[in-house]
Amino acid sequence: MTPGEGGAARPRVLLVGGGAGLAGRALLEEFRSTHEVRSVHRHPSAREAELGVEWVRADVARVTDWRPILAGVDLVVNVAWYRAGADRRFRPLARGLERLIRTSETTGVPRFVHLSVPEATPHIEAHLPYMVRKREVDRALAASSLSYSILRPTMLFAPRDVLLTVMLRTMARWHRFPMFGDGEYHVSPVSAHDVAAIVRREATLDRRGVVEVGGPRRWRYRDLTEFLFDSLRLRPRYWQMSPRNGIRLARLLETLGSSLLYAYEVEWLVSDRLGLAPYAGLDRPLASVEGFVRAEAARLRPAAYPSRA
Repeated sequence: MTPGEGGAARPRVLLVGGGAGLAGRALLEEFRSTHEVRSVHRHPSAREAELGVEWVRADVARVTDWRPILAGVDLVVNVAWYRAGADRRFRPLARGLERLIRTSETTGVPRFVHLSVPEATPHIEAHLPYMVRKREVDRALAASSLSYSILRPTMLFAPRDVLLTVMLRTMARWHRFPMFGDGEYHVSPVSAHDVAAIVRREATLDRRGVVEVGGPRRWRYRDLTEFLFDSLRLRPRYWQMSPRNGIRLARLLETLGSSLLYAYEVEWLVSDRLGLAPYAGLDRPLASVEGFVRAEAARLRPAAYPSRA
């Protein structure tokens, strides 16, 4: 450990997957003032350099010996994963994380917090490499002797997210938004900064288990989209399509190289499995979607875009 102010030693957290992604950025902000942060990923990050983070250049999928990287580490937090891709992408990453888990056991890492995902449809769970390999990592951690929490947050929101910000931009630009089916399914978005605070709390606990993490409000999806339109001062207007056609549209976008929307995300959304209950345990209220949306909408007023009748 590294001496901190007044000569006191600060605990060291190993951030696996780096601080450039949505969750990683929030975790850097959460831990930087109280922990020494060691971050392992492939490419340098200007923000990590600015914060004095110890960067270890490595591909998580290819690390064969984790012992030097784990030296002096008090807490492992894993956020490493991809949003999409073939099995040839996910399988090596899963094997690398399993090696990390085994080495954490043998070196005596005190605590391990792993960000996973909520339950999906049986089809996604059984056939999508993204999910099949994710669950292999979940099971490897559960089968270990480590003290661990597997967190399963639902949809994350924060500036530059791929959820609410993208939805608002689409509405502001086109004055319409896709609606898959009747919109009666539910979501409970949770702030990335709240997830970082939850990671910190879970890091202090001595337990082993899976924790579902929802935001403060369980929204009917149609109500959420109407609130987004209203925040932009627009009348709700939709490209109405069946869930099946929504999945087809997402597959077409994938084929064209777009990362805007993936077919499994549509299937997951309409399955009504993303309206998780709010996490209980923080010493403050969870951040509301309403406040975030209003602030983002103020920057994205339709006046910035040409009118689309």
